[in-house]
Amino acid sequence: MNCHELQQRARPSRYVIKRPKALQWFHNGRLYKASDEERQAGRFELFLDLLSKKSCVPADVAIVANFSDDLAEHPDGAHLAKYMLIFAPAWHVWADLREIMNSYYTDDLAQRLVILWVMALLVLYANNARRVDDVAAVRTAAGAYLVARFSTMCVFLVSSFASYQHRAQARVLAGFMFAGLLMGIPILSEDVGLGAKAAVAAVMIVYQECTWSLTLSPWFKRRLKLRYSTAVDVAHEVDRMAAFFIIILGEFVYSVVVGDPAGVGVTPGYAKAVCTLVIAFCINWIYASGDGSLHATHPIRRSAGTAFAFFLLHLPLAASFLIGGHMCAVSTKLHRLDDGQRWLLGGGLGAGLLCLWIYGQLYRATEDEACLVLPKQYRIGMRLVVAAVLALLPATHRHLTATQLMVAVMSLFALLTVWETMGGLMKGACVFEPWTDTRAPLDEGEAEAEPEARA
Repeated sequence: MNCHELQQRARPSRYVIKRPKALQWFHNGRLYKASDEERQAGRFELFLDLLSKKSCVPADVAIVANFSDDLAEHPDGAHLAKYMLIFAPAWHVWADLREIMNSYYTDDLAQRLVILWVMALLVLYANNARRVDDVAAVRTAAGAYLVARFSTMCVFLVSSFASYQHRAQARVLAGFMFAGLLMGIPILSEDVGLGAKAAVAAVMIVYQECTWSLTLSPWFKRRLKLRYSTAVDVAHEVDRMAAFFIIILGEFVYSVVVGDPAGVGVTPGYAKAVCTLVIAFCINWIYASGDGSLHATHPIRRSAGTAFAFFLLHLPLAASFLIGGHMCAVSTKLHRLDDGQRWLLGGGLGAGLLCLWIYGQLYRATEDEACLVLPKQYRIGMRLVVAAVLALLPATHRHLTATQLMVAVMSLFALLTVWETMGGLMKGACVFEPWTDTRAPLDEGEAEAEPEARA
């Protein structure tokens, strides 16, 4: 969205603080919208994404690369578990704000200040979360997370009084969130061991995923016999998730540029940086293609089950590619990766591709599949094959240098992209389109004069 479009969409407002209003809802099973105008991601939503990706990078650049750096320095199972336990809470805070923007986006002073407040807490969380050996840092990170979730909980609660369409589910969700915050209190205690705190954090993560899915599920709506219930703006949510995923892929490119890790001139480091760029490009290509069908039904539109799977899948998808992308970037300044780093590289990218295979399965292909070169399962099944090869590559090819390993990984992603692209073509497709109508048409006067000239 450019500045001109933003200005065109601007509307005069009589209020500094607006009443939160439901943007879309179901009434007795029928979908209603407050406005027929198509929503696009707002300026402050995109600004939130920029920090949230970096919720998984340092505060001055972002919040998640900080976590990835720690894992790259200590590539073992314990630090991988720590990475997941500190990444998921930051994701949940972002998901809370995404849900608020989807349901009650007002873009007023209060909502902008809420975004700023929660982002400030995310910065505090990111700067302390990985220091698990420091009791004060753990308490600070836990406190920042609990306050951030309490803040978003209050937004849901206040909005339930202002908007009747989502009232019941917003209050139930706020209640579940409050119970989850109480579960996190032991993390603040000095008497609780680190292992017990990790167990509490893991339970909280699972609890958050389950209660969110339960509260917004059709089963819950039927159980409570709700006349009014929540709905999703499909186009807006797809746009938000795609924008966030692209920012996640920015971790690949960012880390191969900052600090000049490739060195001076055309070096092996530069070759690995280009391989990293190609891998990120191919991942984005595959994600954007969905399942590669001509006219597929998006998971959010297909059914409630596939819709929830679509949202929940993005947590492991983002976490996996952040790990794999950071290890690709780390390889640019190393001649050889140790065993732990190799496993993180292959495992991270392999797990991410597995998620992309599941992502493709969530789409429902239409009847026009028969006109494509390859059917859906053969087309996207290659994602599963490449994922398995990537996962096994570190164990079977230990003799490869970092450059050779990156070239091999890049070749696998390039092969996958070509396979899906060619398989998604219509039968009888040609490589080149004929260059016809390349000359400008004649004006009326010129068209009349040409036969006379020939005569």
